[in-house]
Amino acid sequence: QVQLVESGGGLVQTGGSLRLSCAASGRTFSNYGIGWFRQAPGKEREFVAYFSSSGGRTYYADSVKGRFTISRDNAKNTVYLQMNSLKPEDTAVYYCASAPRGTVYSTNYDYWGQGTQVTVSS
Repeated sequence: QVQLVESGGGLVQTGGSLRLSCAASGRTFSNYGIGWFRQAPGKEREFVAYFSSSGGRTYYADSVKGRFTISRDNAKNTVYLQMNSLKPEDTAVYYCASAPRGTVYSTNYDYWGQGTQVTVSS
């Protein structure tokens, strides 16, 4: 059974940094695409970043480009989302998800973590 567990969320001031982790069991991350999504209160879930299933290609939403970095440690079967220069509009529950290949579409992902709250105070 595939299980994804996020951690690293918390409360941070504007301009601060956080690193989210997504640890997987039951699926080898290096063979699959991994995505990060977020959902703010009253809003739809939105794409943040993904890691492709092959070649290590990454892709970011325009809203986080240059501030967030997705990376992975294949030995630990863990994917990270380094978030710098955080803004209040980054406040949301962040989810990691796994798909046969990375994509911006949440419907393509078949396994999801439980989410971790990120709150950025102004």
